Amino acid sequence: MPEFVTASDGVALAFERLSPERPAYPAIVLVHGFGSSRAQNWKATGWYGGLTAAGFPIVAMDCRGHGDSGKPHDPAVYGHDRMAEDVVDVMKVCSLSSALILGYSMGGFIGLRLLAAHPERVIKLAVAGMGESYLKNSITSPAARAALADALLTSDPASITDPRAKMFRAFADQPGKDRLALAACMRAMSQRLPPETLAHLQRPVLVVTGEKDDTAGRPEPLAATFANGTALVIPGRDHMSAVGDKNTRQAVINFFR
Repeated sequence: MPEFVTASDGVALAFERLSPERPAYPAIVLVHGFGSSRAQNWKATGWYGGLTAAGFPIVAMDCRGHGDSGKPHDPAVYGHDRMAEDVVDVMKVCSLSSALILGYSMGGFIGLRLLAAHPERVIKLAVAGMGESYLKNSITSPAARAALADALLTSDPASITDPRAKMFRAFADQPGKDRLALAACMRAMSQRLPPETLAHLQRPVLVVTGEKDDTAGRPEPLAATFANGTALVIPGRDHMSAVGDKNTRQAVINFFR
């Protein structure tokens, strides 16, 4: 069963903690992708077992609007700055003054906001499922967000023609997910941090994407914006499959060690 902490605006945030018998490294906070959850993004894909077997304690959270966390339908209570503060709230209740941070896709966007606002909280940051498209604002622009949110809400999924929107709608239609909450979250997604801000982030950052990930794009341009950035491509994987690839997990373990 998950634990809960209440965010400053009253939204319940679910999380769970796991630890090896003898931890060898600092804890990793896991922040999942849009439309997913801690269980779907990390547990079902082998990250729980892989990270704890490697000696890392983990804290896996459900972002607001997802999983077991509260699911408000108002876009005003979302946005990456707000969701980065949720990570801080979870860290506080877990008595973590700092941690290793791993974010996938939306979780990576949140991780960057966390690093920019609270660098003292981040030892290292690994972002997967995000790359060059972040710099182009092609995912985080208001127009792109509105189009995806509309696709989440349409009564006729067959009318969706954009492949990316179709992918997100199919994901949001899975059992147990709240499309109204996800649409609100999508509309509120923050625009990218400017390259000048990214260049001033001093913590080590790993950027990982699948070779066939047309949503994220290549990792190298994004990694190059950081003072201490590293890029890695996972062969043969796309946006949905890279998260479960053992090579993605091993790359993150090696980076955090």
